[in-house]
Amino acid sequence: MHIYKLSGRNVEVTDAMRDYVQEKLTRLDRYNDQITDARVTLTVRDVRDSGRRNRVEVQLNVPSGIIRAEEHHADMYAAIDKASDVLERQLRKFKTRYLKSRHDATPQPEPGPAEADVNAGLDDVSEFTPEIVRMKRFDMRPMSPEDAVAQMEALGHDFYVFMHMQTNSCGVVYRRKDGHYGLIEPSVQ
Repeated sequence: MHIYKLSGRNVEVTDAMRDYVQEKLTRLDRYNDQITDARVTLTVRDVRDSGRRNRVEVQLNVPSGIIRAEEHHADMYAAIDKASDVLERQLRKFKTRYLKSRHDATPQPEPGPAEADVNAGLDDVSEFTPEIVRMKRFDMRPMSPEDAVAQMEALGHDFYVFMHMQTNSCGVVYRRKDGHYGLIEPSVQ
């Protein structure tokens, strides 16, 4: 795999950083050789009372979806390591779930020596299969994103689905890790 986009915010991306990120992401190929795109953003920002704070955001595009990690640490290389570890766990779970669904669908021949090496580290992943355990219906009334944030805070939730009064479409506001809010609005293509 090669990196399609590596960018820095408030930090100059050195060759050493680029090589380190490349090495960490190449290691992930053993879990999913179909990673089609990788976007890595390295950010440095000053945080009061604690000095510099480094953030690493990685988004991997795979044929059946997106796998994403965001990690923070005082040391940029440690943040890269943490993000790589998170991605590795997510890819391992994804691959286990994929292999299990393929195995349940059709009988598979015994793995050969090459396949056994690829699947060797998958036994430590639990066989938990997430499922929908609760369904909720509610009336959506038109409101502004600011009103939706107020509703979200009043309910003590991390997100809130609402009908945007200006666009007449569904929207979602959510609380970000940095304490601010995000807004997700659909766009039909």
